[in-house]
Amino acid sequence: MTPHDGVGHPTGRRWLARVSLAAMAAGVVVVVWAQGLVGLTLVVVGLLGAGAMLAGGYWFVAKSGVLRWFGLTLILVAIVFVVVTFFRANVVGVALVSLGLLVAGGALARAALRNTSAPWMPTVPALPARHPFIVMNPRSGGGKVVRFDLKNKAEALGAEVALMEGPGHVDVAAIVRDAVTRGADLLGVAGGDGTQALVAGIAADHDLPLLVITAGTRNHFALDLGLDREDPSACLDALADGEDVRIDLGMIGGRTFVNNASFGAYAEIVQSPQYRDNKERTMLSMLPDLLSDRSGGHLQVRVGTATVPDVQAVLVSNNPYGDAGRLLEMGRRFRLDQGVLGVVAGRLDNAAEAVGLLAAARSQSITTLTSDQDVVLDSDAATLPVGIDGEAVTLDTPVRCTVRPLALRVRLPKNRPGVPRPRGKIDWKQLWRLALGRPERSTAPSTSGPD
Repeated sequence: MTPHDGVGHPTGRRWLARVSLAAMAAGVVVVVWAQGLVGLTLVVVGLLGAGAMLAGGYWFVAKSGVLRWFGLTLILVAIVFVVVTFFRANVVGVALVSLGLLVAGGALARAALRNTSAPWMPTVPALPARHPFIVMNPRSGGGKVVRFDLKNKAEALGAEVALMEGPGHVDVAAIVRDAVTRGADLLGVAGGDGTQALVAGIAADHDLPLLVITAGTRNHFALDLGLDREDPSACLDALADGEDVRIDLGMIGGRTFVNNASFGAYAEIVQSPQYRDNKERTMLSMLPDLLSDRSGGHLQVRVGTATVPDVQAVLVSNNPYGDAGRLLEMGRRFRLDQGVLGVVAGRLDNAAEAVGLLAAARSQSITTLTSDQDVVLDSDAATLPVGIDGEAVTLDTPVRCTVRPLALRVRLPKNRPGVPRPRGKIDWKQLWRLALGRPERSTAPSTSGPD
């Protein structure tokens, strides 16, 4: 059979790989060709400046007092040094051309390595619910429920709406279970990820579809479902014309989580009373102690026969994030139906490790695993602070996390502007094999074991 030239076919991807390598090589050559040995020196200066900025960023986050301000100073000095060096050499234009070629080459490389054979999670058409029930938190997301008139819009589509307002604690679980008893055949929630996880567990127990409305602050769960985070009312379209997708749920200490459970540094930050009022300042003030092991017990992670000892922070997620081995690639999960937990465990002891985490394709400071087995967190402390979908709780050790494969039906609108598309990472060996026309190795992720 004659190979096709489309991007999704072998010949097209092979040429993308070749052009990407040529573009990235040209990005370096153009500087050296234009300036000779001076150009080569400028390339080295740029790399050293980038490393200095990453190291300064680590010191600013992980240290306190004089070292924190030294880190900030290092960042500023590195920026000024690189800019002044390039201006004095009169190669700003050449540098911009070089940077453009490198960026274009990277984009082409990711396109060449993208797996086009794996579509998004399968969906099936759904009939409109007869008795939809939705709980809404008017305070969530800075008042999105009121600002987008979600209550009136949902009721106009036939939904019963319960507002989580009034003095004292609102027992959301009791309200939702009462609605199920009264015949609700769809459960919806307009609130943060923690509230969505609570309602999701009840929906899964009764095999009812869950309607997710993006009325929270960050809407991480909605991001991975491809929902419109700018206009929460668009999610209500699923009431009249929707489709269902089956996804997994995570479990920890008898609670459901739709995103992740965090242990160690981030979990202790979430526990702070000041966290809700000023997240950024709280993180900056607490991170130095947490990263220097002056706070909290030592964590140990067990996944089947694999053990990761003495780590500072652990993230257990309902399905793995895009590329959990690199901090910059951890923005979202591309599938939620693989029946596995993702585990990211690590520690940072110095600036060099921080640079590796931010800049390298893989970092020795981070261990990543995916597994359909239980994940057990242990510590030398009797209890562990845990952030479950951003909600602070404390659990007795050891803490066990499990996955419920395909336990939840989510009702989605057919128009979803943010359906995630996997961003191909640059595997240099695979890219060269593809460019040279050699057989490709399998890039499917392993189901268990350290990465």
